[in-house]
Amino acid sequence: MIRVLLVHESCLLRSALAVLIRAEPDIEVAASSWRDARSRARSLQPHVCVVDTDCTGSGAAARKGEMKNILGAASGEDGACELLVLASAGRPGPLRRAHEAHALGYINKNAPPQRLLDGLRHVANKQRFIDDSLGYGFLQAAEIPLTQRELGVLSLAADGASIAEIARTLHLSNGTIRNYLAAITRKTGARNRVDAIRISHAEGWV
Repeated sequence: MIRVLLVHESCLLRSALAVLIRAEPDIEVAASSWRDARSRARSLQPHVCVVDTDCTGSGAAARKGEMKNILGAASGEDGACELLVLASAGRPGPLRRAHEAHALGYINKNAPPQRLLDGLRHVANKQRFIDDSLGYGFLQAAEIPLTQRELGVLSLAADGASIAEIARTLHLSNGTIRNYLAAITRKTGARNRVDAIRISHAEGWV
């Protein structure tokens, strides 16, 4: 029996996906929000965690770290838990974060339901599974122009933090943060900081 933990912030959508998966005789599924995912993973010790990286209510930087935390909590006697992500072809940021979290499977959210079931079985068997339609998204993900530090600065700015607040959070000077924001604006081709945040949100970078 394949044990699956489904992580999605929307109760309605995770319930619908759980019903779909639960209909399969060889798969056992539990559903969770991001907030409760670590404790559910620890108790269930799933073979596969399915996560929607576009979920609202969980910051970009936190999502990548939380994916790794969930997988760590899920590891048990059956070995390491594998990660399968639900992704959108037009949002390379979440694809890059999932790759950095060592996801083994990638399902396009516009794919037929059977693709999710096929992906679950492949990933449970430690086999890589990637929707062909996500190929261009991976190329875009490889070309994200911002460094991890710049993404961190931009993420804080997107949350409304001032230059002084960002500097305190990252233990840097105000001048250094201004330099980062100038570089971000230049690299994204934005007109100003607000435009850089808009572009980055659209691409799923933050």
